[in-house]
Amino acid sequence: MDPTAYARMASNEATHWWFAGRRAILGTLIGRLLAGRPAPRILEVGCGSGGNLGLLARFGRLDAVEHDAQARALARARSGLDIRPATLPGDLPVTDSAYDLVALLDVLEHVEQDRAALEAIGRKLGPDGRLLVTVPAMPWLWSAHDVAHHHHRRYTRASLAAALRAAGLEVERIGYFNALLFPLAVAGRLAKRLTGDRRADDALPPRPVNALLRAVFAAERHLIGRLRLPAGLSVYAVARRA
Repeated sequence: MDPTAYARMASNEATHWWFAGRRAILGTLIGRLLAGRPAPRILEVGCGSGGNLGLLARFGRLDAVEHDAQARALARARSGLDIRPATLPGDLPVTDSAYDLVALLDVLEHVEQDRAALEAIGRKLGPDGRLLVTVPAMPWLWSAHDVAHHHHRRYTRASLAAALRAAGLEVERIGYFNALLFPLAVAGRLAKRLTGDRRADDALPPRPVNALLRAVFAAERHLIGRLRLPAGLSVYAVARRA
């Protein structure tokens, strides 16, 4: 991503409704995936500036890798972890077959060779390990935000499942989320297209608006994995080695 995008992310991750709501949803998913596992080993691939490291560390022993040097420095300062450099789809500098959970959270869309990247990540999963991946959804929602963040694509449920299976992974669960705010987001994207507004849409809203959006988004933690949502701004999947 652009350096300015990393700077905005680092300043917004603690409070912005999207990051905070997503952490609530991820926490629910991860809690289910790791229930009953003593001291699970967790790897975050592409940890960015470290906004998810505190959440992940609550569930087990955490390692993390990140391509961008600026983001690595921010993540190290936040977490105290030794964040290792790594570039997908190159091999990752961690032990094969070692992890109970690998988290790939809004990273795959940045990688040109997504299948090769998933193959590399799959090698790090233990025999009963799981990959949790999230990506932006709906190619027709492509916007200035995707350009600013150097995305190669947005996914559908079908295209993400196809990429995982092509990489030799078995899809256990897949679905959309950020569905409750989906109509509002679509309206906003269409308005930007009509007005020619090309600004990225990750600015922090006024506090009351931010709190409301966060509460609505986070409420999906009670639905995800239990109700198949028909559409959303994001797709998640849980996969294992086939």
